[in-house]
Amino acid sequence: MYVRGIRGAITVERNDEAEILDATSELLVQIVAENNVKPEDIAHVLVTVTQDLDAAFPAKAIRQLPGWELVPLMCALEIPVPGGLPRCIRLMVTVNTEKSQRDIRHVYLNDAKKLRPDLSDVAK
Repeated sequence: MYVRGIRGAITVERNDEAEILDATSELLVQIVAENNVKPEDIAHVLVTVTQDLDAAFPAKAIRQLPGWELVPLMCALEIPVPGGLPRCIRLMVTVNTEKSQRDIRHVYLNDAKKLRPDLSDVAK
């Protein structure tokens, strides 16, 4: 068994609570589906947001998903690098798995595809 990190990111159009929560759920659900993991496999999830998103804690969306109540979650701010991608939510899902690094499927949605086009365009 290995401990692997699964990266994901998504952007939102507005600093709005519902939009932040919906986007966070969408991203996590896709990460879980593409990597065939369940909450029991997850060691923890680190959630970061850019400084322009302060209408909600994204972890709230994860805690509301069935089976995710006991998964350790932490939110933090991204480093405010000039020219960085705005209105972005990032996840680092740390999972216990038998998969190799090459088999892990990272997920980038909306404008966040710009962050890692090499991983966003991988044929599925």
